[in-house]
Amino acid sequence: MGDVLLALSIPVLVFGGGIYAACDCWWRRRHPAPPSPYTHRAARLAEQEMLLLAEEIVDDAHAALGPLYEAPATPRPGGPPTELKPQASQESRSSRSSRSDATPDRAPSRPAAARRR
Repeated sequence: MGDVLLALSIPVLVFGGGIYAACDCWWRRRHPAPPSPYTHRAARLAEQEMLLLAEEIVDDAHAALGPLYEAPATPRPGGPPTELKPQASQESRSSRSSRSDATPDRAPSRPAAARRR
């Protein structure tokens, strides 16, 4: 008899839990809680805190890695002089400007046979 009562107690507990959940849902729909004014304020404060943390991370990274991106003020010993770079860029500009079918901001136009499609 003890095994039968144990076996029947499981469906009774499941059925009772379902009735409790249904009643709880009905009660919460009939009596909703007022919205909390702290939720929006807490979200704004968390957003501000996150932005401040992100700014700190970016500032720290810039302070640590900024010198890597700055141009060196003095030429390195044994290295090429720094004045060669502007001349090389001027030569490449003059070779580009000598082409009549290209402009600095556009690619050369396609041949006439390819344009007729």
